[in-house]
Amino acid sequence: MNDSSKLSKMALESGAIRLSPEKPFTWASGYKMPIYNDNRLLLGKAEYRSFISQIFAKYSEASVGKVDVIAGTATAGIPHATTLADKLGKPLIYVRATTKSHGMGNQIEGPLAPGQNVLLIEDLISTGGSAINAVNAIRKAGGIIKHCFCIFSYGFIEARQRFDEINCQYHTILTFPDLLEEAESMQILPNDQIESLRIWYKEPFKWAENKGF
Repeated sequence: MNDSSKLSKMALESGAIRLSPEKPFTWASGYKMPIYNDNRLLLGKAEYRSFISQIFAKYSEASVGKVDVIAGTATAGIPHATTLADKLGKPLIYVRATTKSHGMGNQIEGPLAPGQNVLLIEDLISTGGSAINAVNAIRKAGGIIKHCFCIFSYGFIEARQRFDEINCQYHTILTFPDLLEEAESMQILPNDQIESLRIWYKEPFKWAENKGF
């Protein structure tokens, strides 16, 4: 079983990823979608956290090169960035969505010096907005960042294009097509609902309207 299959089983069994084509979820954007991801549920078992950090460490060795600092997006990226930083023996920082309104007014918490090579950890990439915001903040502070790792990505083309525009690569352990393949093999949904999920993936932002939700 490969890495994405193992993570699929973990995510589906823990409830970190839920599939419900018949009773879709409402995302923060307001769109109704047949899938919901909450990777915080993967924090519940040490074996899950260890597995994710092992894969990230493997990706880092294969793709990134020199890493001086591990960064996590606030809040869901922080625990996985922490586990990876501990595993690699690296300093840890985290990046808020916006600057604090009090104290030092920081957006980045922790030690970051100009010219340091930073690896960003995000838990989920949908359209990529929060991760790209963190990349821009790190670069504004003088950090060098060319890679972002995430646990799960829907694989929307908009996200890939946005990362290309800022010259930053993102690497994900699990994508939606891989998840759907595992869900089908586990027989957790009937065939018509699996097909509905395939249709959603082709036009995710029109799916609910076309289904009459």
